[in-house]
Amino acid sequence: MAIDPLWIWIALGAVALLVVVGLVARGARVSRTHALQEKFGSEYDHAVKTVGSRTRAEQELVTRAKEVEGYDIRPLTATERARYRNHWVRVEQRFVERPAAAVVEADELVADIMRVQGYPMGDFEKHAAHLSVTHPKVIEHYRAGHRVIGGPAGSASTEDLRQAMLHYRALFQELIGDLTVGDVARDVPRENEVIAATTRRGDELEEQIVRDEELKTRL
Repeated sequence: MAIDPLWIWIALGAVALLVVVGLVARGARVSRTHALQEKFGSEYDHAVKTVGSRTRAEQELVTRAKEVEGYDIRPLTATERARYRNHWVRVEQRFVERPAAAVVEADELVADIMRVQGYPMGDFEKHAAHLSVTHPKVIEHYRAGHRVIGGPAGSASTEDLRQAMLHYRALFQELIGDLTVGDVARDVPRENEVIAATTRRGDELEEQIVRDEELKTRL
């Protein structure tokens, strides 16, 4: 029984259409992947590693971006920027005496800035997800800084804490739109500088105790 040539052409046309549709779909997926990689940078790889699937990671990033579009995110006013800059200087100054507490305060300061700008309240992962949409270039600074204070108490060395402060500084500068913070605030002290400062304070305290004892003896 001979096959009608018309059906052959119809079948070939259907196959060709499927091929075209497949190529278009693949092109769309590739295009979306490139667009998301361009927008999110290192956060794209982080999302893929976290969920274990490129497709699910891309869907999560798209959902994340749409969610942030619904928020009324605003820049800080000049008054707010000045207030936060002064606060940041005080945080860095406290690093010499209480490095771990200073890093925690830096983390809290960043969270407060986000709250004032219009980001919803949430835990670190939620904050990081929202921030990756609007500030993708510095999101790794946020994650790196938070990893230090997120470990067991006392496990971070002074140098670890110093690096965390530098990460938070980069994030802080990005959030307030002011890259002069590093010129205003002195550099975060290195570990040997912190140890030296602590030793000096100890010596001064011992000298004060000796003077007090001598004074009591005279009285």
